[in-house]
Amino acid sequence: MASAGPRLHSGPKLHNGPKLHSERRQELGQSFQDGGEHYERVRPGYPQESADWLVPAGARDAADIGAGTGKFTSLLAERGLGTVAVDPSADMLGQLRRTLPDVTAIEGSAEDTGLEPESFDLVTVAQAWHWCDSGLASTEIARILRPHGVLGLIWNQLDTSVPWVHRLSRIMHAGDVHKPHFRPAVGAEFTGLESHLTRWEDSVTTEDIQELAKSRSYYLAASDSTRAKVTANLAWYLHEHLGHTPGEVLRLPYLTQTWRAFRA
Repeated sequence: MASAGPRLHSGPKLHNGPKLHSERRQELGQSFQDGGEHYERVRPGYPQESADWLVPAGARDAADIGAGTGKFTSLLAERGLGTVAVDPSADMLGQLRRTLPDVTAIEGSAEDTGLEPESFDLVTVAQAWHWCDSGLASTEIARILRPHGVLGLIWNQLDTSVPWVHRLSRIMHAGDVHKPHFRPAVGAEFTGLESHLTRWEDSVTTEDIQELAKSRSYYLAASDSTRAKVTANLAWYLHEHLGHTPGEVLRLPYLTQTWRAFRA
């Protein structure tokens, strides 16, 4: 049974977005402030296996930071955890509240959540850690975790070991495809970093793939001419080069990398 949930500060100090390491990363991160309905519709969810591996035994409360429209948040709520979703985008949280009305949703960032100390057994950051200042975010997340609580970092990425997907990722400018020896940076507040990999496929049409490209930071921050080029290149690749027809359902291979570390 879910607990009553953690307490919140009455007046959290909010950021416009995570503190980032460069102006370019900030520009790309800010591109997600709007478009919650589109993001919810076209972005894939996460495999159940990821949450099964990540949620510690006996966990009662979880916070999902950078929750967006609640793609990973939903897996936590389904497991009976008292769940709080935090995101800097009011538009994204508006969509989350529509799809997950029983989840508490507040505006905030990984560096300044506005949450009470030692209130959570698990804090997750799905598809968002690369927009955060990892040092400041680690300190803040350690503050709100209970002793021996778990930090979970999750990424969906296209499985570029499949040749046609590798070329697709380049056309889409899918910048979140990690190198083979990638390890996320976490602060000294955490220990025992370990990972889990899930391979799975998402059923999509060629139109879905084109809309997926439009939900990525590269496209959102691009000029109209660059957007037109991406759209045209995708249409050529999917329909002419690969020979798929509009409306045809494809199996798009994904990898989900799930990382966990424990509050020291």
